[in-house]
Order: sequence, then C-alpha cells, then structure tokens
Amino acid sequence: MRSGGAQKIPRPDNSRVIDGNPFQGLDTSALDSIDDVTSALVAFRPDPQLQLPQALARPSAVLVGLFQSERGVEVILTRRSHQLTNHRGEISFPGGRLDDGETVVDAALREMQEEIGIAPTEAQIIGELNGMATVISNSHIVPVVARFKVEPKMQPMNSEVDRVFTVPLRELTRIDTYSQEYWVFPDREFQLNFFYLDDETIWGATARMLFQVMMLTVKHKTG
Repeated sequence: MRSGGAQKIPRPDNSRVIDGNPFQGLDTSALDSIDDVTSALVAFRPDPQLQLPQALARPSAVLVGLFQSERGVEVILTRRSHQLTNHRGEISFPGGRLDDGETVVDAALREMQEEIGIAPTEAQIIGELNGMATVISNSHIVPVVARFKVEPKMQPMNSEVDRVFTVPLRELTRIDTYSQEYWVFPDREFQLNFFYLDDETIWGATARMLFQVMMLTVKHKTG
C-alpha cells in the first residue's frame, strides 16, 4: 500500500485486512467522465429511512464536490484541523450541522463556502447519497453531491480546515490505494473502506461515501 501520510488510525487490536479489491476486474472507465458519474447519481434513489436522523442524532450534511479534469473526475476533499474535538486530522468533505430551518442542500452549500470559499452559485446539485450515522460525534450525515463546470478556486477559510486538495476517482481504485478492514468491538462490528494516498489516508464515513459514489457509477455504466 502507499504510505498514507502521518494520520494515526485508531484500529482495535483485532482488526484485520480483507483480501481482494472489488474494483479489480471491473470496467472503471466511467470514473473518468463527469457525465457518466452524474447519470449514475441522478438515477440513484436514496433509502428514505436512511435520510432521517435517529432520535438524539445531530442532523448534518456534507458536500461531495466533483469536476472534470485531464485526470478524469476529481473529488474535493479537506483535512480537518488537529484542534477540533472530533475527527481531528481526518480527511473529510466540507460540511457540518444543519442550522434551524435549513435543508441538507442549504447546509452543505453553506458549509462549503464557509470552509473552502466556493460560492453556492458555482455548484450544480446532482443528488444525495444514503445518509449515515457516525458514532464518535453522534451525527447523522446526508451527503449532497454537486458538480462544477471547471475546477473551482478554493482554499481553507477557517480554523476547522488545515488543507484542501483533490484526487481523481479512478486513482482510488488502484491496487496499492484501496483496502478494506474488519473491526470488532464488544458492542459492534464494522467493515471499513480505506484509500491510501501518498500523503493522506481516507477512511471512515468519508471513505464510505466515496465508495458509494464510485460503485454506483461503475455498476450504472456496466449494468
């Protein structure tokens, strides 16, 4: 695997790697076309039950931003500040809690502008992915997917973000980049996705969202 940078992953002692890369042997060429990715996500219908937060969970949204480049379809990612209480130093999408009266789209676009300086008018909303819960921060996150006509100008805009960067979706399918692990705790079990870059590791909820985008696109094109 590539080095994955300096991030420390809080693995339990009994964690194990799951052999095999689900992208190997599949035609992943659709990940090079923003139109193919868009078609797949427009056709997808999230599970309505997964879009609703459980009792006491904090409703949140993130913005999964995509654009076409010479390297294929690229996704916009951030590295969270090490000064934050939860998920410090982790790779994430711009996002946060819903304010009173906001929709998930409103919140995702607002957080994008507040965190990395992209105006909401630049984004074309494609749709939503399945919502998911996070244990540590007790959040219920709905991923909102948007595309941009060109690579937007972006930079960290507040103390929550240490870095903004992009990566091609096709790169994430590489045999030295994608991995799966199985974690067991006394009260729960997880199967997690990991993407090891040369200088960062993408895992947790962000990796689950990326995996969903990628598999929806690949299966839509080949199906």
